[in-house]
Order: sequence, then structure tokens, then C-alpha cells
Amino acid sequence: QVQLVESGGGLVQAGGSLRLSCAASGSIFSINYMGWYRQAPGKQRELVARITSGGVTNYADSVKGRFTISRDNAKNTLYLQMNSLKPEDTAVYYCNAFRLSGTSWGQGTQVTVSS
Repeated sequence: QVQLVESGGGLVQAGGSLRLSCAASGSIFSINYMGWYRQAPGKQRELVARITSGGVTNYADSVKGRFTISRDNAKNTLYLQMNSLKPEDTAVYYCNAFRLSGTSWGQGTQVTVSS
């Protein structure tokens, strides 16, 4: 089992920045990759960014050049630096960890971008 706890969400004006954190615990040695997803009201959950155990990253087209995913292995923490935020980035952001034995999700953190 892997436990994930997100933090760092909040209310920010358009053009502003936020950094999300996701603290992982449990069987973290078996994680293949971790990612950030988001879900806006009335919409499906979508991938925002993902990073493999080897450090390879990929991003949704809508956030490329604005968001950066990273991790601190010593702290067992995943980050999402979000710059140049737009109102359409408003959503609940979820941390995700994929292992061959299953997928874990955090409880989510709300990000609201005002225009």
C-alpha cells in the first residue's frame, strides 16, 4: 500500500503561481511512476503531468511550459510547480502513484484561479 497526502492548494489570481506537494509513505520502493491529475466540476479527471522512476516527465498540452513536475526522493515527496495560472486551471488536483500491484490516490487539493 502507498499513502499519499497532498497540500498546497488555494485561491490565486490569474497569472499567479502555486506549488503543490504530495507526501508519499508505505511501499514507495515499488512505485513505477507518479503523477498529478485534476478534475474540474462536470468534467472527467485528466492527467496533468507524470514522472517515472527514472525521471522521465510528460505533460498535458494545456500545461506545457507553465507547470513543472519534480520529486525529492530523500523526502518521498512529489511536487507540481504551477506558474502563469489561468482560470481554466481551476480544479481539484490529485496525486497518483502507480505500481504493478495497484494504483493509489490522494484525497485531492482544491486549486481556484480567479480572473
